[in-house]
Amino acid sequence: MASPKQPEPILTLSGVHTHIGQYHILQGVDLAVPRGALTVLLGRNGAGKTTTLRTIMGLWRASGGSIRFEGRDITRLSTPDIARAGIAYVPESMSVFSTLTVRENLVLAARDSPMDMARVDWICGFFPALKKFWHTPAGYLSGGQKQMVAIARAIVEPRKLLLVDEPTKGLAPAIVQSLMAAFRELKDTSTSILLVEQNFSFVKHLGDGVSVMDDGRVVHAGTMRDLAADEALQQRLLGLSLDSHQ
Repeated sequence: MASPKQPEPILTLSGVHTHIGQYHILQGVDLAVPRGALTVLLGRNGAGKTTTLRTIMGLWRASGGSIRFEGRDITRLSTPDIARAGIAYVPESMSVFSTLTVRENLVLAARDSPMDMARVDWICGFFPALKKFWHTPAGYLSGGQKQMVAIARAIVEPRKLLLVDEPTKGLAPAIVQSLMAAFRELKDTSTSILLVEQNFSFVKHLGDGVSVMDDGRVVHAGTMRDLAADEALQQRLLGLSLDSHQ
């Protein structure tokens, strides 16, 4: 009996190359992000993970290969057009507008007006500090609080695909647990997520699929369950054990 046909990935990178100045960072990346799942992108520092996210978003232009989103070639689209197609990006740099209040940051991120306050209440259920500092300029917040604002900005309206770069960096353990709950509920709403993360305990319990990068290429793709169960594979691909980073 033939196996059931797998749904087409929401995002596919085929032989993607990216040059930044004289440096050839991505060297033929092949990557598929399944629809409605959380895919983790792992790799040592400098492997090309952040460059991959920025290239998908059009912030750095691919110099070769193709990027397809929902079957549409977005390789040459501008970043605003890619965002309008339904992709949101949360950079590692906790990008917020420092002089604007938390509320104003979210209003600016919402494409539709007025802002859906029911959805804002849902987001604040994970990050209560947002309501506490609702009228506070984001520049006065701590690093962890700014990260909450950055994530809230990305999901203040429903997105089809969320690109997130190291969201737990600098966050307290309690906030990391809230973030995990938020990502799980986002998956339940059919949001697809591509996540770069170094907190292996976090992704071990959250990821569905995993791709591992090395030297600008994807060198392994499979399920997170299989990688988490195979310490020898972890050592070979990452030079460490996931269990050693609980």
